[in-house]
Formats: sequence, C-alpha cells, structure tokens
Amino acid sequence: MARKLLAAAAALSTLTLHTAFAEPESTDPIKLTTHDWTGQLITTTIMGEVLKKAGYNVEYVQADYIAQFAGLKTGDLDVAMEIWETTGREAMDEATASGKVVNLGETGMNAIEEWWYPSYMEEVCPGLPDWKALNDCAEEFATPETAPLGRYLGGPVTWGGFDDERVEALGMDFEVVHAGTDAALFAELESAYQRKAPIVLWLYEPHWAPAKYEGKFIEFPPYSPECYNDPSVGINSDAAYDCGKPTGPIWKVAWEGVEGKWPGAAKAIKAFTIGNQDMGAMVAKVDLDGKSVDETVAEWMDANKDTWSSWIQ
Repeated sequence: MARKLLAAAAALSTLTLHTAFAEPESTDPIKLTTHDWTGQLITTTIMGEVLKKAGYNVEYVQADYIAQFAGLKTGDLDVAMEIWETTGREAMDEATASGKVVNLGETGMNAIEEWWYPSYMEEVCPGLPDWKALNDCAEEFATPETAPLGRYLGGPVTWGGFDDERVEALGMDFEVVHAGTDAALFAELESAYQRKAPIVLWLYEPHWAPAKYEGKFIEFPPYSPECYNDPSVGINSDAAYDCGKPTGPIWKVAWEGVEGKWPGAAKAIKAFTIGNQDMGAMVAKVDLDGKSVDETVAEWMDANKDTWSSWIQ
C-alpha cells in the first residue's frame, strides 16, 4: 500500500510539472549551447533538465563562446546561458543591436575574470598586486620558454579577454601563453601552488579556485568602455585595452524567435537564477571531487526542487 501511495505521489508530481505550461508550444528541440568550462556546463544542464521537466524537447550543442552569436542570430542555436560581462559584452551588444538576439536577463552570478597570482609571489615581488610592480618583476615570472619575459598563463583562446592586446597596450614584459583547456589551466595552477613555483594566470569567479588558493587579482588601471573602444583614452594614447577587464553580471541570451516559438520556456529561462556560492560549490564537486556534471546537477535539483519548480509555474 505504501509503495502504491509513493508511486501515486510521484506520478502526481510529474503530472503537475508537465502541466505547468499545459503543452509545450512546439516539439522542436530547444538548442542550448555548451562550452568548455565546468560552470557553464552545469548552468546549461540545470536549465535543460528543468525545461525537460516541463515537457520541452532539449538539445545540447557544443559551440564556441564568441562565435556562437552567428548561430544565435540565424536561429541555428537558441539559447546561451552564460555570457560574461567580463569577456562577452562586446559580442552580446553587437548581437542584440542586430535585433536577432535578445537578452533574457541576469543569471544571478557576478563575474570577475582577471590576472591572478598566489600570495607567496609577494615575497619576490613585494609591490603586488599593482600591475606596474608585476611588470617590474616580470623576470620572476619567466619560464625557460619565455625568458627574459614573464609568462602569463591565459585561458583558452576562444574565451577572448584581450590579454594579448593588454600586454601590448601597457608595454608589459610578458608573453601570453594560452592554456588549451579549462582543466589544463587549473592543473597548472595546482602544480605551481604545491611547489610554490612562479605563476600569474587567468582566474575567474564564480569558481572554487579563489576559495581554495590564497592569492590576489592584479590591479590594472580601472576599466571603462572608452578604454576598450577609444585608443586616446588611458595610459597609452595609441592603443585600446590599456586597462583591466570589466566585472559584472553573467547574462542569458537567446535567438529572438525563442519567445514566440516557446513562450513558456522563455519565461523559465528568464526566471533562472543561481548565486556565485552555489555555483562554486557545484564546480568544486566536478573538478575536485570527480563527480560528473549530470550527477552534480541531479543532486542540486533534488535539493532545490522548490526553486526550479517555480521557474516553470
């Protein structure tokens, strides 16, 4: 009898979720883009699995972070769950200005992406975190491949970020070396940190690394849109990007036809929200504890049913 009651309750719960929007407005798959860092895979999988609970057909499509906007404009791709203010704002603004892509609001996460160093590097470069002090200590960050230039370990090239342009504009004695993957970036940080080896690299939040490792972000000249777009603004009057990166929200964007074709799904995507702390904890489960993205998302959904259920009601 107890088993029957549990089964009936589960069936009723499923029925309630599936009837929140009555019937999906279209059975065509909603194509959500996936990229090459753990947090984005988690964010996208949460959204996709919630949409499935509401009865929608969902397809995950691997895409380049910046180049995806071409597919979003044509409707070959439908939704991108993480456009970072720090690296994606220019591409997002251009796409939304075309009228073919729409901004569906903030994810609830706030982005920081900047050069970062472990605190032990202050022993050999005491002027840190000032960028001028970093440049004065460039040789302390050199590797056999870059000497006498310091090495800055950037993220994968597809992430953007204008690090090469920043080094040139500020006249820094550094060579930018791009990590091939997100995993390679943090594997190198772990190795350097354990050995107290010299390193300055791209670090970002939300992520587990700023909590696990003691260190600081480099303080570059303050960001302004004019610094990125007007070479006459900033330290170097002949070059743009002679300032730090912006900080701010992580956005959700979609092909402009999504709201007309799947209005219920668009409503759910707009409602999606999650904080830096929760996301950092989930990224740690995948990257540090060895859990899969699917397993981590399933655990979060089990523990936060009231939250995500409200997105599809």
